[in-house]
Amino acid sequence: MNGTPFNSDELAAQILAGGGPRGHGIHDFMPDQQRAFLAQQACLFIGAIDADGSPLATLLCGRPGFVRSPDAATLHIAALPDAGDPAQEALSPGRDVGVLGIDFSTRRRNRINGRITGRDAGGIGVAVAQSFGNCPQYIQRRTATSPGPPQQAGLHPVETMGHLDGLAHAAIAAADTFFVASRSRAGNGAMYGADISHRGGRPGFIRVDGDVLTIPDFPGNRYFNTLGNLLAEPRASLLFVDFASGSLLQLQGTADVDWSGAALQGFAGAERLWHFHVLRGWRRRAAAPLRWSFVDYSRTTLATGVWPERNAAGASSIDSAAAT
Repeated sequence: MNGTPFNSDELAAQILAGGGPRGHGIHDFMPDQQRAFLAQQACLFIGAIDADGSPLATLLCGRPGFVRSPDAATLHIAALPDAGDPAQEALSPGRDVGVLGIDFSTRRRNRINGRITGRDAGGIGVAVAQSFGNCPQYIQRRTATSPGPPQQAGLHPVETMGHLDGLAHAAIAAADTFFVASRSRAGNGAMYGADISHRGGRPGFIRVDGDVLTIPDFPGNRYFNTLGNLLAEPRASLLFVDFASGSLLQLQGTADVDWSGAALQGFAGAERLWHFHVLRGWRRRAAAPLRWSFVDYSRTTLATGVWPERNAAGASSIDSAAAT
Protein backbone atom coordinates (compact mmCIF):
# COMPACT_ATOMS: atom_id res chain seq x y z
CA MET A 1 0.00 0.00 0.00
CA ASN A 2 1.55 3.29 -1.12
CA GLY A 3 1.45 6.36 1.13
CA THR A 4 -0.55 6.51 4.34
CA PRO A 5 -3.37 3.98 4.86
CA PHE A 6 -5.23 6.47 7.08
CA ASN A 7 -7.82 8.99 5.98
CA SER A 8 -7.58 12.65 6.97
CA ASP A 9 -9.85 12.28 9.99
CA GLU A 10 -8.00 9.24 11.33
CA LEU A 11 -4.79 11.29 11.09
CA ALA A 12 -6.50 14.20 12.86
CA ALA A 13 -7.65 11.86 15.64
CA GLN A 14 -4.12 10.53 16.05
CA ILE A 15 -2.90 14.10 16.54
CA LEU A 16 -5.65 14.84 19.09
CA ALA A 17 -4.68 11.67 20.95
CA GLY A 18 -1.00 12.63 21.09
CA GLY A 19 0.33 10.45 18.31
CA GLY A 20 -0.46 7.59 15.97
CA PRO A 21 1.12 4.17 15.51
CA ARG A 22 4.82 3.73 14.85
CA GLY A 23 3.94 1.43 11.97
CA HIS A 24 0.98 -0.47 10.64
CA GLY A 25 -0.02 -3.81 9.22
CA ILE A 26 -2.69 -2.52 6.86
CA HIS A 27 -2.83 -4.10 3.40
CA ASP A 28 -4.85 -3.50 0.25
CA PHE A 29 -5.30 -7.28 -0.09
CA MET A 30 -5.88 -10.23 2.24
CA PRO A 31 -2.74 -12.13 3.26
CA ASP A 32 -3.02 -15.92 3.04
CA GLN A 33 -3.22 -16.34 6.82
CA GLN A 34 -6.15 -13.95 6.98
CA ARG A 35 -7.96 -15.75 4.16
CA ALA A 36 -7.50 -19.05 6.01
CA PHE A 37 -8.69 -17.52 9.28
CA LEU A 38 -11.89 -16.10 7.76
CA ALA A 39 -12.68 -19.44 6.11
CA GLN A 40 -12.75 -21.06 9.57
CA GLN A 41 -15.29 -18.67 11.06
CA ALA A 42 -18.98 -19.38 11.69
CA CYS A 43 -19.91 -15.71 12.21
CA LEU A 44 -18.92 -12.32 10.84
CA PHE A 45 -19.72 -8.93 12.33
CA ILE A 46 -20.79 -6.48 9.65
CA GLY A 47 -20.82 -2.69 9.40
CA ALA A 48 -23.41 -1.92 6.71
CA ILE A 49 -24.66 1.41 5.32
CA ASP A 50 -28.41 1.93 5.09
CA ALA A 51 -30.39 3.87 2.49
CA ASP A 52 -30.04 7.09 4.52
CA GLY A 53 -26.28 6.70 4.65
CA SER A 54 -26.22 5.72 8.33
CA PRO A 55 -24.03 2.86 9.61
CA LEU A 56 -25.84 -0.24 10.85
CA ALA A 57 -24.09 -3.06 12.72
CA THR A 58 -25.25 -6.64 12.29
CA LEU A 59 -24.14 -10.27 12.38
CA LEU A 60 -24.05 -12.91 9.63
CA CYS A 61 -23.56 -16.60 10.42
CA GLY A 62 -23.10 -19.88 8.58
CA ARG A 63 -21.20 -23.12 8.73
CA PRO A 64 -17.39 -22.73 8.70
CA GLY A 65 -16.50 -22.24 5.05
CA PHE A 66 -19.39 -19.87 4.36
CA VAL A 67 -16.73 -17.18 3.97
CA ARG A 68 -14.31 -17.74 1.12
CA SER A 69 -11.85 -15.66 -0.86
CA PRO A 70 -11.47 -16.64 -4.53
CA ASP A 71 -8.45 -14.36 -4.60
CA ALA A 72 -6.64 -12.00 -2.24
CA ALA A 73 -8.79 -9.00 -3.23
CA THR A 74 -12.22 -10.65 -3.19
CA LEU A 75 -14.41 -11.95 -0.38
CA HIS A 76 -17.61 -13.94 -0.79
CA ILE A 77 -19.98 -14.33 2.16
CA ALA A 78 -22.58 -17.07 1.65
CA ALA A 79 -25.17 -15.55 3.97
CA LEU A 80 -27.72 -12.75 3.94
CA PRO A 81 -29.54 -10.85 6.71
CA ASP A 82 -32.85 -12.42 7.64
CA ALA A 83 -36.13 -10.64 6.99
CA GLY A 84 -36.22 -9.16 10.50
CA ASP A 85 -32.73 -7.66 10.35
CA PRO A 86 -32.84 -3.87 9.89
CA ALA A 87 -29.69 -4.30 7.78
CA GLN A 88 -31.54 -6.52 5.29
CA GLU A 89 -31.57 -3.81 2.60
CA ALA A 90 -28.28 -2.19 3.59
CA LEU A 91 -26.09 -4.96 2.17
CA SER A 92 -26.67 -3.93 -1.43
CA PRO A 93 -24.28 -3.68 -4.38
CA GLY A 94 -22.34 -0.43 -4.47
CA ARG A 95 -22.51 0.14 -0.70
CA ASP A 96 -19.42 0.33 1.50
CA VAL A 97 -19.08 -2.40 4.11
CA GLY A 98 -16.91 -3.25 7.09
CA VAL A 99 -16.27 -6.90 8.02
CA LEU A 100 -14.86 -8.26 11.28
CA GLY A 101 -13.96 -11.90 11.83
CA ILE A 102 -13.30 -12.74 15.47
CA ASP A 103 -12.50 -16.04 17.20
CA PHE A 104 -13.42 -15.54 20.84
CA SER A 105 -11.72 -18.80 21.86
CA THR A 106 -8.30 -17.56 20.71
CA ARG A 107 -8.89 -13.79 20.94
CA ARG A 108 -7.85 -13.41 17.32
CA ARG A 109 -9.57 -10.92 15.02
CA ASN A 110 -9.19 -9.62 11.47
CA ARG A 111 -10.87 -6.72 9.72
CA ILE A 112 -11.81 -6.05 6.11
CA ASN A 113 -13.09 -2.77 4.67
CA GLY A 114 -14.43 -2.72 1.13
CA ARG A 115 -17.40 -2.38 -1.16
CA ILE A 116 -20.19 -4.78 -2.03
CA THR A 117 -19.87 -5.82 -5.67
CA GLY A 118 -22.83 -8.13 -5.96
CA ARG A 119 -25.68 -9.84 -4.16
CA ASP A 120 -27.80 -12.84 -5.02
CA ALA A 121 -29.67 -15.59 -3.19
CA GLY A 122 -26.33 -17.15 -2.27
CA GLY A 123 -24.86 -14.13 -0.47
CA ILE A 124 -22.73 -11.08 -1.20
CA GLY A 125 -19.40 -10.36 -2.85
CA VAL A 126 -16.96 -7.78 -1.45
CA ALA A 127 -14.06 -6.04 -3.18
CA VAL A 128 -11.36 -5.61 -0.53
CA ALA A 129 -9.98 -2.10 0.00
CA GLN A 130 -8.12 -2.63 3.28
CA SER A 131 -7.38 -5.58 5.55
CA PHE A 132 -5.56 -5.84 8.84
CA GLY A 133 -5.37 -7.78 12.07
CA ASN A 134 -6.09 -6.39 15.53
CA CYS A 135 -4.46 -7.19 18.86
CA PRO A 136 -6.27 -9.50 21.33
CA GLN A 137 -6.76 -6.79 23.98
CA TYR A 138 -10.16 -6.55 25.73
CA ILE A 139 -11.53 -9.69 24.02
CA GLN A 140 -13.28 -11.94 26.56
CA ARG A 141 -12.61 -15.61 25.87
CA ARG A 142 -15.68 -17.65 24.94
CA THR A 143 -16.27 -21.01 23.34
CA ALA A 144 -19.04 -21.66 20.83
CA THR A 145 -21.51 -24.29 22.02
CA SER A 146 -24.14 -26.20 20.09
CA PRO A 147 -26.40 -24.05 17.92
CA GLY A 148 -29.63 -22.76 19.34
CA PRO A 149 -33.04 -24.06 18.30
CA PRO A 150 -33.98 -23.71 14.61
CA GLN A 151 -35.47 -20.35 13.72
CA GLN A 152 -39.25 -20.26 13.43
CA ALA A 153 -40.78 -17.41 11.46
CA GLY A 154 -42.82 -15.13 13.69
CA LEU A 155 -41.80 -16.86 16.94
CA HIS A 156 -39.88 -13.79 18.10
CA PRO A 157 -41.08 -10.69 16.27
CA VAL A 158 -38.62 -7.82 15.97
CA GLU A 159 -39.11 -5.25 18.73
CA THR A 160 -38.45 -1.71 17.51
CA MET A 161 -37.82 1.19 19.84
CA GLY A 162 -37.38 4.94 19.63
CA HIS A 163 -35.93 5.03 23.15
CA LEU A 164 -34.04 2.55 25.28
CA ASP A 165 -36.38 0.55 27.49
CA GLY A 166 -35.59 -1.21 30.76
CA LEU A 167 -34.48 -4.41 29.05
CA ALA A 168 -32.11 -2.49 26.80
CA HIS A 169 -30.67 -0.62 29.81
CA ALA A 170 -30.11 -3.92 31.60
CA ALA A 171 -28.51 -5.58 28.57
CA ILE A 172 -26.09 -2.70 28.08
CA ALA A 173 -25.24 -2.54 31.80
CA ALA A 174 -24.41 -6.26 31.74
CA ALA A 175 -22.34 -6.16 28.55
CA ASP A 176 -18.62 -6.91 28.50
CA THR A 177 -18.48 -6.68 24.69
CA PHE A 178 -20.09 -4.70 21.91
CA PHE A 179 -19.42 -3.76 18.29
CA VAL A 180 -19.45 -0.30 16.73
CA ALA A 181 -20.02 0.45 13.05
CA SER A 182 -18.91 3.80 11.63
CA ARG A 183 -18.14 5.39 8.30
CA SER A 184 -15.75 7.99 7.00
CA ARG A 185 -16.60 11.19 5.22
CA ALA A 186 -16.83 10.82 1.44
CA GLY A 187 -13.44 10.53 -0.17
CA ASN A 188 -11.37 8.77 -2.79
CA GLY A 189 -9.05 5.96 -1.81
CA ALA A 190 -9.00 2.72 0.12
CA MET A 191 -8.86 4.53 3.47
CA TYR A 192 -12.41 5.87 3.07
CA GLY A 193 -15.57 3.83 3.61
CA ALA A 194 -17.32 1.74 6.27
CA ASP A 195 -15.81 0.08 9.33
CA ILE A 196 -16.79 -2.15 12.25
CA SER A 197 -14.78 -2.57 15.43
CA HIS A 198 -14.88 -4.58 18.67
CA ARG A 199 -14.97 -2.98 22.12
CA GLY A 200 -14.63 -4.78 25.44
CA GLY A 201 -14.53 -4.08 29.17
CA ARG A 202 -15.84 -5.26 32.51
CA PRO A 203 -19.63 -5.35 32.97
CA GLY A 204 -20.55 -1.82 34.02
CA PHE A 205 -17.99 -0.12 31.76
CA ILE A 206 -20.79 1.55 29.79
CA ARG A 207 -22.74 4.22 31.66
CA VAL A 208 -26.42 4.46 30.72
CA ASP A 209 -28.26 7.76 31.20
CA GLY A 210 -31.63 7.50 29.48
CA ASP A 211 -30.81 7.35 25.77
CA VAL A 212 -27.15 8.38 26.17
CA LEU A 213 -24.32 5.90 26.60
CA THR A 214 -20.94 7.05 27.91
CA ILE A 215 -18.12 4.74 26.89
CA PRO A 216 -14.44 4.79 27.94
CA ASP A 217 -11.83 4.48 25.21
CA PHE A 218 -8.96 2.21 26.24
CA PRO A 219 -5.45 2.14 24.71
CA GLY A 220 -5.30 0.21 21.44
CA ASN A 221 -3.44 0.16 18.14
CA ARG A 222 -3.64 3.97 17.83
CA TYR A 223 -5.11 3.72 14.34
CA PHE A 224 -8.26 5.53 15.57
CA ASN A 225 -10.40 4.14 12.75
CA THR A 226 -13.65 4.57 14.69
CA LEU A 227 -12.95 7.81 16.53
CA GLY A 228 -11.43 9.34 13.40
CA ASN A 229 -14.57 8.54 11.44
CA LEU A 230 -16.69 10.12 14.17
CA LEU A 231 -14.86 13.45 13.78
CA ALA A 232 -16.48 14.04 10.40
CA GLU A 233 -19.45 11.63 10.40
CA PRO A 234 -21.13 11.36 13.83
CA ARG A 235 -23.66 8.75 12.76
CA ALA A 236 -22.83 5.30 14.14
CA SER A 237 -24.38 1.98 15.16
CA LEU A 238 -23.82 -0.35 18.10
CA LEU A 239 -24.48 -4.09 18.32
CA PHE A 240 -24.86 -5.95 21.62
CA VAL A 241 -24.94 -9.76 21.64
CA ASP A 242 -26.44 -11.89 24.39
CA PHE A 243 -23.96 -14.73 23.97
CA ALA A 244 -26.03 -17.17 26.05
CA SER A 245 -29.32 -16.74 24.16
CA GLY A 246 -28.27 -15.45 20.74
CA SER A 247 -30.40 -12.31 21.12
CA LEU A 248 -29.23 -9.11 19.47
CA LEU A 249 -29.71 -5.44 20.33
CA GLN A 250 -28.96 -3.14 17.38
CA LEU A 251 -28.83 0.63 17.89
CA GLN A 252 -28.42 3.61 15.59
CA GLY A 253 -27.56 7.10 16.73
CA THR A 254 -24.88 9.77 16.80
CA ALA A 255 -21.61 9.90 18.68
CA ASP A 256 -19.17 12.53 19.90
CA VAL A 257 -15.75 12.21 21.50
CA ASP A 258 -14.43 14.04 24.57
CA TRP A 259 -10.75 14.41 23.77
CA SER A 260 -9.98 16.44 26.91
CA GLY A 261 -10.00 13.51 29.31
CA ALA A 262 -11.38 15.87 31.97
CA ALA A 263 -14.50 13.78 32.57
CA LEU A 264 -12.68 10.47 33.17
CA GLN A 265 -12.93 10.79 36.98
CA GLY A 266 -10.09 8.36 37.44
CA PHE A 267 -11.67 5.66 35.27
CA ALA A 268 -9.00 2.93 35.30
CA GLY A 269 -7.40 2.26 31.93
CA ALA A 270 -9.31 4.89 29.95
CA GLU A 271 -7.67 7.62 27.86
CA ARG A 272 -10.83 9.48 26.86
CA LEU A 273 -14.62 9.12 26.67
CA TRP A 274 -17.13 9.07 23.89
CA HIS A 275 -20.90 9.43 24.02
CA PHE A 276 -23.50 7.64 21.94
CA HIS A 277 -26.95 9.21 21.58
CA VAL A 278 -29.56 6.58 20.70
CA LEU A 279 -32.05 7.50 17.98
CA ARG A 280 -33.61 4.09 17.32
CA GLY A 281 -33.10 0.43 18.07
CA TRP A 282 -34.18 -3.14 17.41
CA ARG A 283 -34.30 -6.12 19.76
CA ARG A 284 -34.15 -9.47 17.93
CA ARG A 285 -34.52 -12.37 20.33
CA ALA A 286 -32.59 -15.59 19.55
CA ALA A 287 -31.60 -14.11 16.18
CA ALA A 288 -28.06 -15.53 16.15
CA PRO A 289 -27.90 -19.31 15.53
CA LEU A 290 -24.83 -19.80 17.74
CA ARG A 291 -24.46 -19.75 21.52
CA TRP A 292 -21.25 -19.04 23.42
CA SER A 293 -20.05 -20.02 26.91
CA PHE A 294 -17.94 -17.56 28.89
CA VAL A 295 -14.41 -18.68 29.80
CA ASP A 296 -12.51 -15.69 31.19
CA TYR A 297 -11.74 -12.00 30.85
CA SER A 298 -8.59 -10.83 29.14
CA ARG A 299 -5.84 -9.46 31.39
CA THR A 300 -6.22 -6.05 29.81
CA THR A 301 -9.94 -6.08 30.58
CA LEU A 302 -9.30 -6.91 34.25
CA ALA A 303 -7.05 -3.85 34.51
CA THR A 304 -9.89 -1.51 33.50
CA GLY A 305 -12.59 0.13 35.58
CA VAL A 306 -16.35 0.41 35.79
CA TRP A 307 -18.58 3.36 36.58
CA PRO A 308 -18.99 3.83 40.36
CA GLU A 309 -22.76 3.56 40.22
CA ARG A 310 -22.49 0.38 38.08
CA ASN A 311 -25.62 1.56 36.29
CA ALA A 312 -28.81 1.68 38.29
CA ALA A 313 -30.33 -0.81 35.81
CA GLY A 314 -28.18 -3.57 37.34
CA ALA A 315 -26.76 -6.59 35.55
CA SER A 316 -29.06 -8.62 33.34
CA SER A 317 -29.35 -9.98 29.81
CA ILE A 318 -31.24 -8.95 26.72
CA ASP A 319 -33.85 -11.56 27.62
CA SER A 320 -34.10 -10.64 31.31
CA ALA A 321 -37.32 -11.63 33.02
CA ALA A 322 -37.30 -8.25 34.77
CA ALA A 323 -39.75 -6.93 32.21
CA THR A 324 -42.41 -9.41 33.22
